[in-house]
Amino acid sequence: MSSQPTIVLVHGFWGGAAHWSRVIVELARKGHRLRAVELPLTSLADDAERTRKMVAQVDGPVLLVGHSYGGAVITEAGDQPNVVGLVYIAAFAPDAGESPGGITQQSLPQAAPDLAPDSDGYLWLSPDKFHQDFCQDLSADEGLVMGVTQKAPLAGTFGDAISTPAWKSKPSWYQISSQDRMISPDNQRRMSARLGAKKVIELDASHASLASRAAEVAALIDEAAASV
Repeated sequence: MSSQPTIVLVHGFWGGAAHWSRVIVELARKGHRLRAVELPLTSLADDAERTRKMVAQVDGPVLLVGHSYGGAVITEAGDQPNVVGLVYIAAFAPDAGESPGGITQQSLPQAAPDLAPDSDGYLWLSPDKFHQDFCQDLSADEGLVMGVTQKAPLAGTFGDAISTPAWKSKPSWYQISSQDRMISPDNQRRMSARLGAKKVIELDASHASLASRAAEVAALIDEAAASV
């Protein structure tokens, strides 16, 4: 069993595990072992259970990294005994009883008017607004592809509350995106401040900092992995 943690990457709403592609390349070059969860985005309980199952397959310590709603997932699923730390990338870090939706209401992001449920209850970000709302610091072509291939969550997932937040018992790190239009930067600053995080960095980046600022994001994850 290795002492170096395996890094398990957890995506958020409106995307899948492939959103981590640039961070994966950066971390692989640094010699890290990596896994990426593909969430069903059907409920917080389902998503946390899928993450716990992947963590349980790892023989050794795990560093959980969550982007966006993935931060809520690692907060709920990070109670596993082999999880040694949590890294939040422009992410929700709810306290007990809080939900991503409740946090969002405290400081509405710019993209809020561009979200709408379909007749089956899945919540979509308008594809023609995806580039400007989600990843304005990527190319228009990249925004187009992300918008067309977005993975919509069941809208009810937004209201699912955390039971016992893992950040209260595990060390954490946080990256704030100052140009985020999906999660208000003010909410990110508030959440990161209460974590007691070992390190907080702020990047001049969109919500998609994991793609637009992959080197800096990977460097924070690398630093967290080295310290645990």
